[in-house]
Amino acid sequence: MLFGKKKSVAGLDVGSSSIKMVELDGKVNSLNLVSLGYENLPDNTIVDGQIMELNVVSDVIQSVCSNHQINANQVVTGVSGHSVIIKNIVLPPMSQEELEESIDWHAEEHIPYDLSDVNLDYQVTAETPEATQVLIAACKRERIDNIKQAIQLAGKSPIVIDVDTFALQNCYEINYQPDASQVVTLLNIGASTMNVNIVQGTRSLFTRDITVGGSQFTDVLQRSLGLSFQQAEAVKRGVSEAVEGLEEKSIEPLMSNVTEIVAMEIQKTFDFYRATSEDNETVVQKILISGGGSKLAGLAEDLSARLELPVEVLDPFRNIKVDTRKFDPDYLSEIMPEMAVAVGLAARGVELR
Repeated sequence: MLFGKKKSVAGLDVGSSSIKMVELDGKVNSLNLVSLGYENLPDNTIVDGQIMELNVVSDVIQSVCSNHQINANQVVTGVSGHSVIIKNIVLPPMSQEELEESIDWHAEEHIPYDLSDVNLDYQVTAETPEATQVLIAACKRERIDNIKQAIQLAGKSPIVIDVDTFALQNCYEINYQPDASQVVTLLNIGASTMNVNIVQGTRSLFTRDITVGGSQFTDVLQRSLGLSFQQAEAVKRGVSEAVEGLEEKSIEPLMSNVTEIVAMEIQKTFDFYRATSEDNETVVQKILISGGGSKLAGLAEDLSARLELPVEVLDPFRNIKVDTRKFDPDYLSEIMPEMAVAVGLAARGVELR
């Protein structure tokens, strides 16, 4: 663009319990944080990935923008959950034109929905003389229409709808710049869903969305100890003094039971990958966790012990320039784990400008 200002594009992560927005500028290998915002959603606004209260979501999006000086009118957003299907498939060698013509036919074998009911996209991830490896992604149209409607009600224009799992990978690649031999598992623990992505270098090997998340910890504390939602949230984050007379020993077994479920689901994902892959030599070297659920006191250490792997919290701003005069480092540190998907979406927005 020769004249006028480039249109800014924000990354918008509509989670089941909160709205996160990030705006970046610069180039992909030299990004700056322009603005960011985070606000909670009322309970049951979004259920099983479906927005039940469109006006509430649109109001919170507008509130995040006005309270945090986010001026972008265009957004990149993402979807996840059981409405989204991602498959890595191996096809014979073929030209781009042949793939374009045959992709629907190949997708029908792997997508459990009628193709007329989904939006479908694909990307070639590797080509050899023997095979073409293709990643296909599909999402139910009604789910896409649902999120588009909420965004448009907020006065914003959704220009790309990505998949949360790949936005998380985008955030990882920008900040960690992995080499081709590195194999990590990216784990985004939301309130009701965990996005899992096993990545080698910059290639996604296996993805899975699991309906387990941070709200399970809150629910078990509320039910078992008779706590309010706010008290259970505080205890979950390690602030046990939030409830007078509460003994530490009554909390640990409850938290441990849910952590065991999380660890079992991650292990199950590793097993699924090994069972469906012909590559028996790829070994996960590390797990990077993000999302609100990753803020649970001692979770990284507990998962590391159970899975016998190093577990770290992903830093979505590790390789992004942040002006500490403009952004309070304490606030940034507090919300950092929740912002990974939004950062990945915002980086996609930078590429589109």
